[in-house]
Order: sequence, then structure tokens, then C-alpha cells
Amino acid sequence: MAISGNDSKNNTSPGNKILIITSMGNINIMLYDETPAHKANFLKLAEDNFYDNILFHRVIPNFMIQAGDPHSRSANPGERLGSGNPGYTVPAEFSPSLFHKKGSVAAARLPDNVNPGKESSGSQFYIVQGEKYSADQLDSLVNKGYHRPFTDEEIRVYTTIGGTPFLDNSYTVFGEVVEGFEVVERIATVATDSNNRPVTDVKIIKVSQENI
Repeated sequence: MAISGNDSKNNTSPGNKILIITSMGNINIMLYDETPAHKANFLKLAEDNFYDNILFHRVIPNFMIQAGDPHSRSANPGERLGSGNPGYTVPAEFSPSLFHKKGSVAAARLPDNVNPGKESSGSQFYIVQGEKYSADQLDSLVNKGYHRPFTDEEIRVYTTIGGTPFLDNSYTVFGEVVEGFEVVERIATVATDSNNRPVTDVKIIKVSQENI
């Protein structure tokens, strides 16, 4: 299932296509030119084989799947994960055209109380599975102060395709799934423990750049 296209693609220019080979299938993502620091960082990590044998350590159905903690490479079964990083952060790169639609790839980060600049983790990322929202639900997010007024395009996408709108403008979206979203959905259904870690490891075998 391809997520990108006229019905769902954020308003972006072509970027770099990345192949993520996982133990449950392949996912192709496109990195956006509109987020150059995040794109360059992800490409460098892929070139350095940083993501090889790292786990999807946090999986929440109808929300997202998360990976990129280097500690997960050698973690014991049941060990709590999520604190690992390459030792640096990436400055936030927010754009009104980049929002958390279904299939978006975004950077994880530490919470606001210790990270007021909303800087991204140097390596941890998540892929949005999300769910569809009604127009009334979107209005409620605005009325409660969780979101600025939605654009017509955001309303169309969130009500027809879905996503996680409450994360907009707080976490940097830097790419999207263009092929293999069925793999994301398959990963999102695996059994997890109390820390949302899959009971059976879901591993990234290899991440590499593809020619486009």
C-alpha cells in the first residue's frame, strides 16, 4: 500500500528515497528537502550503518512505531528501551506544509521541560500509523489549545486518511512512507509488553539510500 500521492502527500519537493529492510518486510521512505538537517543526519547514519540491527522498540497501535535507540541492538528480552542516542540532537525544522499524516516519518525527542527548543533526537524516529479524525474532533483540538487552526488541506487529510494531528508543530516531520506501509501496519499489530516493546523483536536489518 502506497501512502504518497495526490490524496495524501505533504506539499514538498522530491527528496532522497531510503530503503528500510526489517525482519517483517521492507519500507521505502522519502526524506524531505524541506528539512535539510534531518535529511543529512539520517543519510549519514544510514551510510555509517548506524541503524543496522536496531529494534523497533516502541509500538502503539493506531499511533506509531518507533526505532533508533542504539541500546536496542544488544538489549536483553524485556529490557526497557528509548534512552539511547548518538550523543547529539538536531535542531527542530517545523514547516506548515509538513504535518503528521498517516505514513509520516518524524523525529522523536525529549519532552519540553528538559528540551524547550524541541530539538530532535539524533537517531530516534517514528512512523505514523494514526487514525482518522472527524471535523468535530479537529475543532476540539483547536478549542482546547492543542493545535493552531487547521488548514483546509490538513482537515481533508486528517478526516480521509488519518494521522496524529496532536503532534503537529511539536515534533519534526522529515519524510514519509512511499512504499510498504502494509509493513508498518503489520508491525503495529504485534504483541507488546507494558513498555510498548514488542514481545518478539522487530529488527531493522539494513537502511540504505536508493537511486531515484
